[in-house]
Amino acid sequence: MPQAKTIINKTKTTQPLLSPGHRACAGCGQLLAARMVAESLGPNTVIANATGCLEVTTSPYPETSWGIPWIHSLFENAPAVASGILAALKQRGEDKKIKVVAQGGDGSTFDIGFGLLSGMWERGENILYVCYDNEAYSNTGMQASGATPWGSNTTTTPAGTGGTIDAIGSHQRKKDMIAIALAHGLKYVAETTTGYLMDIKAKVKKALETEGPAYIQILSPCVPGWRIKPDQAVLIGKLAAQTGLYPQLEYVNGELASKTKVADPAPKVDEYLKAQGRFAHLFKGPRGAEQLRYIQDIADENIRKYSLR
Repeated sequence: MPQAKTIINKTKTTQPLLSPGHRACAGCGQLLAARMVAESLGPNTVIANATGCLEVTTSPYPETSWGIPWIHSLFENAPAVASGILAALKQRGEDKKIKVVAQGGDGSTFDIGFGLLSGMWERGENILYVCYDNEAYSNTGMQASGATPWGSNTTTTPAGTGGTIDAIGSHQRKKDMIAIALAHGLKYVAETTTGYLMDIKAKVKKALETEGPAYIQILSPCVPGWRIKPDQAVLIGKLAAQTGLYPQLEYVNGELASKTKVADPAPKVDEYLKAQGRFAHLFKGPRGAEQLRYIQDIADENIRKYSLR
């Protein structure tokens, strides 16, 4: 009887740098963005990751979804850990061939780790920092952060039915981290959203070409926190930019080098806000209408400020 032939599959496979099978919500905007970032960074990278959704969903002990050397320490100190990694690489003479990246959500970036991030920038270290901005502390129950936008209903800025300003949800303007990064003299600063995945890749690659600290901020829609459908993260990311609420910007050496213009007329913010349950209260009664006008003013102000038309 003839012997059966063994068929060998010679197709080359490579390990993904951020593997599927993680524990994020279906359609998570942050994981979409993180995958684009990881693919753009390549394998010669070390990542220091702050506490948050990205950490808990991709690295439950003893598992990891990362195909890149990756370390998590505390909520506030990813920038300091990244600085230590860079110092070790310099000692070994490997800092030119291995890129160091720190990353976190808006809670660790805008609030808890803000001081250590500022210190890293002040030292002018060759580290890329990526902020996945989902505009709340999504990992711990949707509390408001310094990135929470005006009018958003969170567990610490709940929407009520009374006539006071507190009834509209958050009544603080979002912290301008782009301006703060520029004030530190960073050579590369950029803002984008998960609505434009190839734009994320392009900006990460440009940041890697820049010597010194760089900052990229990515709006990352959160399915449960924003109360959106699992297939809406990309659409809502597009609308955030197209309305002018979250412009796509790129600064090189402190100068605005590129921007994505909006249509004339730009989509109204109502279209962006209606898709999200966290803003549902704004579509009820005269108090909500007043706040919608105010949010539209914020978008119009951005369009004028950055000349997006």
